[in-house]
Amino acid sequence: MKLVLSTRNAHKAEEFEKLLAPHEVAPLPDEVVLPPETGTTFAENALGKARAAAQALGVTVIADDSGVESAALDGRPGVYSARFAGEDATDQENLDKLLAEAPAGSALAYVCVIALVDPVAGTEEVFEGRCTGTLAAEPRGDGGFGYDPAFLPDDEIPAPAGRTMAELTPEEKGAISHRGRAAALLREHLGG
Repeated sequence: MKLVLSTRNAHKAEEFEKLLAPHEVAPLPDEVVLPPETGTTFAENALGKARAAAQALGVTVIADDSGVESAALDGRPGVYSARFAGEDATDQENLDKLLAEAPAGSALAYVCVIALVDPVAGTEEVFEGRCTGTLAAEPRGDGGFGYDPAFLPDDEIPAPAGRTMAELTPEEKGAISHRGRAAALLREHLGG
């Protein structure tokens, strides 16, 4: 099945292409205007982006919203993960703020909600994936993006143990990540 991915984030597009195979993931055309992420939940934000693109294009669209929740910060940054350090913050600035505000070893959870909107059938579905872990004392690894360099997953990973998400191979990360788990639920729903 061909799905349009409602995002301008190149990292997410690369991940989704691998995670949703054999389904084809098409990029969002430049002319499609996405709404601002004003929802208070990941599902609200994902549905808003998927609905806007589906309405503009008239085809089946997927969109996600994801982020990290810190137990030490009462669930923050949550839906504000991409702008935790400010509206135009870089991944590094957001990561630095999390490391400054939350203690090493504190509990984290990555959350991803994927919305699937089919304007022809008039259906909407949401799929949520979670990955729990702890905050590393300092960032390590150059794979992944966002908070990956300081996220130590709870899931058992192949040796060597104790690696951050940024130190895992793309295949290892995809098998345990919040996005990988949500994508697996979507793939199952689509029959692939």
